[in-house]
Amino acid sequence: MVLRFKCFGMKFTIHNRDGNARAGLLELSRGVIHTPVFMPVGTQGTVKAISPAELEEIGAEIMLCNTYHMYLRPGYEVVEELGGLHDFISWKKPILTDSGGFQVYSLAKLRKIEQNGVHFRSHLDGSAHFIGPEESIEIQKSLGADIIMAFDECPPHPSTYEYTLHSLELTAKWARQCRDIQPQGQALFGIVQGGAFRDLRKLSAGQILNIGFDGYAVGGLSVGEPKEIMHEVIHYITTFLPDQSPRYLMGVGDIVDMLEAVEAGFDMFDCVMPTRNARNGTLFTSTGRLSIKREEYKRDSGPLDPECGCYTCRNFSRAYLRHLFHSREILSMRLNTIHNLYFYFDFFKKMRVAIKDERFGAFKKRWIGIV
Repeated sequence: MVLRFKCFGMKFTIHNRDGNARAGLLELSRGVIHTPVFMPVGTQGTVKAISPAELEEIGAEIMLCNTYHMYLRPGYEVVEELGGLHDFISWKKPILTDSGGFQVYSLAKLRKIEQNGVHFRSHLDGSAHFIGPEESIEIQKSLGADIIMAFDECPPHPSTYEYTLHSLELTAKWARQCRDIQPQGQALFGIVQGGAFRDLRKLSAGQILNIGFDGYAVGGLSVGEPKEIMHEVIHYITTFLPDQSPRYLMGVGDIVDMLEAVEAGFDMFDCVMPTRNARNGTLFTSTGRLSIKREEYKRDSGPLDPECGCYTCRNFSRAYLRHLFHSREILSMRLNTIHNLYFYFDFFKKMRVAIKDERFGAFKKRWIGIV
């Protein structure tokens, strides 16, 4: 059965299922996104080391940009004056902006959480700032993203039960305020928190669903908790998320973790893992991770991955890639990034086919044995 969900110019259609894993289409005014989907992270309006044209060429259908960073530099008013984020960064396809809540937790200095938002000091220059739900929505409205996120409070791991409960109550309060001022033409996703506590995850899901959003995200994972706890939460929380809505697991990009999440029924992912690893010389291949820094590749004339069709693998040897890395050439970062992102997009394409053909279980088992 094909299941469709439409609102605020966004339509989500599930075309295929294999157990809880599902493949579908997320349709927005600026383009169609095939799910499950991996969103490359353009933290400051750019995916590091790669141009928007190259990003589109290798298969990206949507990009994530960061509200906190764009707010601090160059300033959301500047971006708005210059035509919005799409014109500013020359990316015509859909953009999702996060709320800034995670960066306030992870990067900002001397943060002070109050009922109406968070006071903090910039990690750039120490200047004082305040972001609450109204400010977060105003920034994201000015940036002009296609999908925006409700402002939330992301508790660290580990956190006490009492702190996590207070945190999710704030998240629910702020989510209601964000929903009340949702800009026309921008899809708004609510965020479920609750840390590692099953009852608090269930409580948070109930609160966020009661408000009602265009899509539902799960935050507060991949923040230092053990893998078994992450996977337990991943499988547990989807039982409370609406089947007809897109489900977004925030900040998770490890291959094994994403396979677990797709198996549980998640549709959307983002992470800096492929680009950060590329810059550090770690590359993803059909036979597992490869460190191009190793001495064994000094005279290796073969391609990085014979099974890969990316520009890097079609044109350059492992020996040359190793040489570029040790020479600290900018081209090293560029070629490695092109490959890693191509690998991720191709991996998701193959995963969608596996769901369609009802062989996701075998697909997952094969890749867990590799990565």
